[in-house]
Amino acid sequence: MTERNTFLRSAHDLGLAAWFGGSLMGAIGLNGAAEEEGVTDVGTARIASAGWAKWAPLGAVAMGAHLLGGSGVLLANRDRVRNQKGVAASTATKTLLTGAAMAATAYTRVLGKKVDLATSEKQEDQETAENVPVTTQQAQKQLALMQWVVPALTAGLVVLNALHGEQQRPSQELRGRLRDSLNSQRNSKR
Repeated sequence: MTERNTFLRSAHDLGLAAWFGGSLMGAIGLNGAAEEEGVTDVGTARIASAGWAKWAPLGAVAMGAHLLGGSGVLLANRDRVRNQKGVAASTATKTLLTGAAMAATAYTRVLGKKVDLATSEKQEDQETAENVPVTTQQAQKQLALMQWVVPALTAGLVVLNALHGEQQRPSQELRGRLRDSLNSQRNSKR
């Protein structure tokens, strides 16, 4: 394959790097700092909420860049995905894992927004928080788990990216082509 897809690969990889890194830094750095500096539970929630609200737009851009780049790379490599042994399976796994990471990220944002609104000093925010179907305490407990789910899922995507890189080695592609050629010859002789 002589085509270059540098922009798409860069968008894919940088988007994932920011998504993974931002979620991990938030879980360790931001939430840890909020726990240390928040004098009360409400203060801790307000600090964490303020930090996550600042990150949310860039996090959304990172996810979008990853999806845009990934879709473009998939389109550019569709023949390899179709024909090279193991690539379709790893691509399907990566697609499922991406969907799970997106769902986990969205759910985490909903929970975070619930806590943000519930701990707000504004009465209208607190009233809006009551419309979210989980209690503030449930949201906080679920956030304690979800803060690790997103970096774990995105770390899995990083590993699958490494696998895809290995599958693009010329020796891997050549082996797949030779195997396909031999299978075609055997089938034509039958």
